[in-house]
Amino acid sequence: MGKKSKRTEKLNLPLTIESSEGSERLEVRRTAKLYIGGAFPRSESGRSQEVQLAKGGVANIARGSRKDLREAVRVARIAAEPWAARTAMVRGQILYRVAELMEGRAAQFRDDLISHGASKSDAAAEVSAAIDRMVWYAGWPDKLAAVLGGTNPVASSHFVFTLPEPTGVIASIAPEASPLLGLVSRLGGILAGGNVAIVLASESAPLPAVTLAETLAVSDVPAGVVNIITARRAELLPHLVRHADIDGFDLWGCPDALLVEAEQGAAEHVARVARRPHGVKDRADAFDGERGERIDGITAFLEMKTVWHPIGS
Repeated sequence: MGKKSKRTEKLNLPLTIESSEGSERLEVRRTAKLYIGGAFPRSESGRSQEVQLAKGGVANIARGSRKDLREAVRVARIAAEPWAARTAMVRGQILYRVAELMEGRAAQFRDDLISHGASKSDAAAEVSAAIDRMVWYAGWPDKLAAVLGGTNPVASSHFVFTLPEPTGVIASIAPEASPLLGLVSRLGGILAGGNVAIVLASESAPLPAVTLAETLAVSDVPAGVVNIITARRAELLPHLVRHADIDGFDLWGCPDALLVEAEQGAAEHVARVARRPHGVKDRADAFDGERGERIDGITAFLEMKTVWHPIGS
């Protein structure tokens, strides 16, 4: 019996499988979930809402409930102390890594904005600005103590110095008019200061927040540091602002009709509140240029700790 040939024939398999004539593919809808504790759970209520896309079709977006909100607060509280304990240099490196990953997903972010009605040029400009803004915030953590802190002269035999410390768990209402740049501008300041965040994403244009959640999930940001909930704001906001385990509220994106109620709810448990300046509307260009790059986004949720140390004779 002769030797078997070691030569094998190459199979000429088709690279693609063509559908038969006249057949149409079913629409594969994007089914976005919540982002809580580093995972992507469905809403415990099982609810979702359809968001109409400008290019046609719809996306199914999870509709968060009060129980989802409570779970987000729980995991954020667990993550708050370890995140604040990270060195400022490490926090800055982690935020820079987020910017790197956003750069790699820039096309997806642009598609998200276009799906919500933005022009190609406006979408490209907003994505670029959002990535640059995250890089900008990444440079701040290790400079805050030097810029905001310092020694204080006193008329006694003490050495007195002041240091900034994070407030803790911050709930942020993301801007509607600028669903990516506005979100990054508010979230970046919260994280740079050492706080953790619970974000109510844009209700009318949630896809950029969903893609940002997917980006954070593969970054170095620890689970629970950022939690993103898609929901109807009028439904969740009254319960959010009255949650006693939340230390501060960023109400920039809060609808005017709900703003007074939100501030009153936060006052019930003496939570820190930051909001749009009086007379400033939630608009697409609100975070362009110097307005969006102010350090106020960081200092709004920092506490100044003053230490008195006796000086021996």
